[in-house]
Amino acid sequence: MVRVFLLAGLMGIGAAGQEVAITPRAPVVRTVNVPRANLRMDVQMVQIPVTVTDLRGKPLLGLSKKDFRIFEDDVEQPISTFFTSDTPISAGVVFDSSRSMKTRIHDARQAVEQFLGTGSKGDEFFLIRFSDQAQLLSPYTQDTHAISRELNGIEAKGWTALNDSIVLAAQHSRKANNQRRVLLVLSDGGDNNSRYSSGEMVSMLREADVKVYAVSIFERSPLLERICEETGGRALQVRKLSELPAAMERLSLEMRSEYVLGYNPDTAHNDGKYHRVRITVQPPAGMARVRTSWRHGYFAPGD
Repeated sequence: MVRVFLLAGLMGIGAAGQEVAITPRAPVVRTVNVPRANLRMDVQMVQIPVTVTDLRGKPLLGLSKKDFRIFEDDVEQPISTFFTSDTPISAGVVFDSSRSMKTRIHDARQAVEQFLGTGSKGDEFFLIRFSDQAQLLSPYTQDTHAISRELNGIEAKGWTALNDSIVLAAQHSRKANNQRRVLLVLSDGGDNNSRYSSGEMVSMLREADVKVYAVSIFERSPLLERICEETGGRALQVRKLSELPAAMERLSLEMRSEYVLGYNPDTAHNDGKYHRVRITVQPPAGMARVRTSWRHGYFAPGD
């Protein structure tokens, strides 16, 4: 159920392997175009992908429509459609190659290889690495060996342009062939060299219909946690490199296990405004709590 990113044109994308220049920030006033709907809207229907797991991260399958409740702007909405989705995904890997990754890059490469190995027929992938700058190494392809070849050539050096890398990934995601679009971010630190501010990057993600998943290596990342929660993905922190394989397996399973809930808002929205969405789930018998992820809102189309 995933659409495209709406992106202001401050960063261009070149051919694979081309550096993207980020000039120092100028004190300018930015205007943002009226965004399109984040979630898929068919006439007057809003469809929301939802992932439900237990507290250990194992996806919960077999839930039914009656187990879910949905609220828009704190008003409960009747669920009109309900189904599970196992369609192919278009996934972007955003890989930290800053100098602090020098002793961790081998394990991080293996984690990406593990993720690529979970692909299903029709899945496609692209690869972005970032240090001082964000660089598209491989555009969308179903050839995971092509991604692996680029991955093996990455060296750790430079600073950390995390925000710019996610913006670059957002723009390239517009070329996806599948409706379900996700980003997988692997990083061991915060941003210290981006042209884009975290606020600008988050705003762009908010306008997009994509799920962001992230693995923070050693250091907790409040920024990655924020954008993953906002987009309906998941952020995990590993404290030891030996924990990376389990984290990657958990995220891979979660990416491919989702319910889709559809509803017709009480009043048709054509106000161009952001409408917040909240999902609650009744845990299965014998389970006290579950963990639920969904995109937290959408921009309605304007008149």
